[in-house]
Amino acid sequence: MVTHIGLVGLGKMGNNMRARLRKGGIEVTGFDPRPEVSDVATLADLAAALPEEKRVVWVMVPAGEPTRGVLDQLGEILSEGDIVIEGGNSHYVEDQERAAELAKNGIGYLDVGVSGGVWGLENGYGLMVGGSAADVESVLPVFDALRPEGPREEGFVHAGGVGAGHYAKMVHNGIEYGLMQAYAEGYELLAAKSDLIDDVHGTVRAWSRGTVVRSWLLDLMVKALEEDPKLALLDDWVDDSGEGRWTVDEGIDLAVPLPVISAALFARFASRQEQSPAMKAVAALRQQFGGHAVKSAE
Repeated sequence: MVTHIGLVGLGKMGNNMRARLRKGGIEVTGFDPRPEVSDVATLADLAAALPEEKRVVWVMVPAGEPTRGVLDQLGEILSEGDIVIEGGNSHYVEDQERAAELAKNGIGYLDVGVSGGVWGLENGYGLMVGGSAADVESVLPVFDALRPEGPREEGFVHAGGVGAGHYAKMVHNGIEYGLMQAYAEGYELLAAKSDLIDDVHGTVRAWSRGTVVRSWLLDLMVKALEEDPKLALLDDWVDDSGEGRWTVDEGIDLAVPLPVISAALFARFASRQEQSPAMKAVAALRQQFGGHAVKSAE
């Protein structure tokens, strides 16, 4: 069983994961380009610090080129019997391609969807794992140190073969899009009825116990409103990580209807428009066919 791993990427998630692993009895050697947070100077130094019989390196860097670059280097540094864990939000198809490349040198590959955000250090992380049963079994002490306390199956799943972990996380994030959008629209409706609803924050907070819409996301909404009651400190720009797009793409490919997740994704796109050309076109059409009143650009 593995009790000492390397961890590449010590940003918000990676640094907290290192701390939780160490608290759980797992020895961690971390590498990051920033020397002030890194335990070693190079990836080669990281590999050299690990037990020779089975080196396990968890990669926790942004998906895309950063991840590809690290995996290319690890493919040259590691050897047969070692395991790479990819814990970012990579596309599951890329996981399968990377696993095949590393397998040529006898290097195992696990893809792990990690959920929990900055609260994972305190609460634990939800883990969705893809890869071989033997590799998963050997790394279970690491997963147990990271997951929430309680029964393993409530915060951890070996979802299937390579790619299954990130596929499960992709669907998880698609659902997250829809949930957040529903809470946001409910908040806006409450705030818009200021002549009737005197306490928007209190109303949302009241939903957090005993109601059918209670959740951790709702708790975070309550916290956000406590800190900024009218959310006046925030701009309405909302980015997307790519997983929402991939989820919708999968729905199209598999002919699975995803109206809620799709609408939530497109709502994020709308947040990035200072002015919506589409809505201008709708206003123009309403004016043309029905003589409906419109507002000037000013």
